[in-house]
Formats: sequence, C-alpha cells, structure tokens
Amino acid sequence: MSRLSIVIAPEPVLKRSAEPVERVDDRVRRLMDDMLETMRAANGIGLAAPQVGDLRRIIVVDVSLPEDEPRPYRMANPELVWRSEETATGEEGCLSLPDHYADVTRPARVRVRYRDEDDTPQELEADGILARCIQHEMDHLEGILFVDHISSIRRDMILRKLSKTKKQQVSAAE
Repeated sequence: MSRLSIVIAPEPVLKRSAEPVERVDDRVRRLMDDMLETMRAANGIGLAAPQVGDLRRIIVVDVSLPEDEPRPYRMANPELVWRSEETATGEEGCLSLPDHYADVTRPARVRVRYRDEDDTPQELEADGILARCIQHEMDHLEGILFVDHISSIRRDMILRKLSKTKKQQVSAAE
C-alpha cells in the first residue's frame, strides 16, 4: 500500500462528478487500500476517490475508534436507496478542507447499496456517525463539499482562506 496526495480545495477536480466503476478488480482494490492508508495517516474517517485526484465512484469509510478493531468499508458505486425523514445536525470537517469545520444537517439514517472489494453487491443500513460519513463521502462523488451545505458567506470565507494558504505554500516552496 502507499499513501496518496490529498487534493486541497479549491481544486476543480473536487467539483466534478465521478464516473462509475465497471467492476472491482485488482487495480480498484489497490486504490481502495491506498485510500484507506491515506485516510488513516491523515486521521480521517472517510475518503472519496476525487479527493486523491481519481474521478471514479469509490469511497472508503472507517469510523471505528483508534483503540478498537478497524472496521473499514470499501465501496464502489455507492448509491443511497433510502434516507430517513428524521435529520441530525453535526459538525463536519474534511481532509480536503483542513482545519475547517461546520454544522451540517443530513438524514439521520440511510441505506446504501454498493459493490465491495470483492465486486460483490452489498447493502448497508447506517445511522449516527457512519451515516453522516457515508453521505459526506458520497457528496464528493457528485462534486459537493460539506461547505456547500452551509451559508454562502461562510463557505466563501473558508475557500478564500484555503486559497490564500495554498498560494503562500507555493510561494514558500519557490
């Protein structure tokens, strides 16, 4: 496995829709494993392929606590087949928007259909942080960032700060 570079907003790849995976083969499994390693190294709980510059419909999620046994989900072509009417509001952050957080309201429970790392169709019903994380990562597959769910003033402020930080890093590297 190897660590991948995480794309930091604002980058155009983060605003594009991802393409379906034809089938989960060794190359897709390798990407899933690399994404999990990258996510864990960055202390994240989810990562979508567009966040590492790959426009395929792949997400990985593991919301287990550090002291617990890992429980990763590797999902190709995830699709929400049910959302609860009940909603929950909670703080979200994103590896592509480091050090920025905001409260986002989402369905409290979801059912997702996907293909696992063995290309086997699966269905999972999730609630709590797992449901929030799956929805957050699936948003990335549509070019949606968590800041797209908050006020435009706050979103623009966060994106301007990230852009400024990125320019400063480029200047310092030159």
